[in-house]
Amino acid sequence: MLKKSLLLIAFVLILDQLLKVLIKTNMMIGQEIHFFDWFIIHFTENKGMAFGLEFGGKLGKYLLSIFRILAIVVISVFWLKLINNQVKKGIIYSISLILAGAIGNMIDSAFYGMIFSESYGQIATVFEGGYSSFLQGKVVDMFYFPLINGYFPKWLPFVGGNHFIFFRPIFNIADAAISTGVINILIFHRSFFK
Repeated sequence: MLKKSLLLIAFVLILDQLLKVLIKTNMMIGQEIHFFDWFIIHFTENKGMAFGLEFGGKLGKYLLSIFRILAIVVISVFWLKLINNQVKKGIIYSISLILAGAIGNMIDSAFYGMIFSESYGQIATVFEGGYSSFLQGKVVDMFYFPLINGYFPKWLPFVGGNHFIFFRPIFNIADAAISTGVINILIFHRSFFK
């Protein structure tokens, strides 16, 4: 079970990092590639947490990065414990996805600031002067699925007539792995929490 889990983690990490490097070295911030109206590659960078939330400037970014590293250590210990206790495969694979996603985004935060130049108004270069220091990098996001683009009915209180887009978040493979792992546990393995 350990080997299969490690292969899953490696697969997610390699795919995640390859796509991020490809986007970073071929697109500028804000550039888009439209496959369909509802499937767009939109290059953006996330300075902080999910949905672009930030956590108190440079110090906050260091604290967030340290918290992420601690979370990866805790998840890793938990994952190994589950494997040793021979818990159901579905749970182990779900935790593997969560761990892979956490590591993938942490790689961006830890190293991208030192490896890549800035992406605003230019395509980033590699190893020619970074845009930031260790643990101060930005997470590369690119998947955008605006499935429904419209207006709320005017009769709705507070939001009537306002424009809305569903599904607005822009995310990456690491984010998708974390979400898939969490959703899989919540839907198919609720008995695990007992």
